[in-house]
Amino acid sequence: MNAHHPINIEALLTHIPLFEGLAPEEITRIARSTREIHATKGDILFHKGDLCSGFHLLVYGQMKLAFTSQQGSEKVVEILQQGQSFGEAIMFMEKPYIVFAQALTDSLLLHVSKQAVFDELARDHALCRKMLAGMAMRLHQLMNDVESYSLHSGKQRIIGYLLRELPEAEANGSPVAVTLPANKGVIASRLNLTQEHFSRILHELTGLGLIVVEGRKIHIPSVANLRKHEG
Repeated sequence: MNAHHPINIEALLTHIPLFEGLAPEEITRIARSTREIHATKGDILFHKGDLCSGFHLLVYGQMKLAFTSQQGSEKVVEILQQGQSFGEAIMFMEKPYIVFAQALTDSLLLHVSKQAVFDELARDHALCRKMLAGMAMRLHQLMNDVESYSLHSGKQRIIGYLLRELPEAEANGSPVAVTLPANKGVIASRLNLTQEHFSRILHELTGLGLIVVEGRKIHIPSVANLRKHEG
């Protein structure tokens, strides 16, 4: 990980959704126990089994959380984007990490110490509610994933993923494009598919005229037609 000039941690913390509404003195206290981490693409932030001493906030860049099976294959659990936090649940459980974290692009993270968080939670119940809401949302997403892997075909999973990734300003009836946040192998693993199966389904959807693949960009001529095939 590269050395960089120091940044204004307090200013960055004020822009993190989790810390919205905190008083300046609260931000200052948290900032004292926060350090910046610059990760270049491919860097491992932590390994499975490492002790957790706090949680991370992704200021910019992209990270993946994954684990490796006994057979050596990798399973991507989550792809994290700018503004997301991770590691809170393990921090509260006081257990080692059960996944590893790797930078998919050059990234800047903040590591907030466990003790600083515990001290602020004791002072501010609103922060308690925010952290609980964030963890509940992640648990809800994981339950949705389990349902999808168990009940939906590979084609349904990919269509569902593309529809979730649609730009917010999606124009009904107009062509739209989704840019995959990572390479196809990472996305396939996230959807519990092999890369070959993932590519085969993209080819099938292309043959049906539902999508046009251009590298990481997936063009969708008609969202309505794609939705009909979601099942």
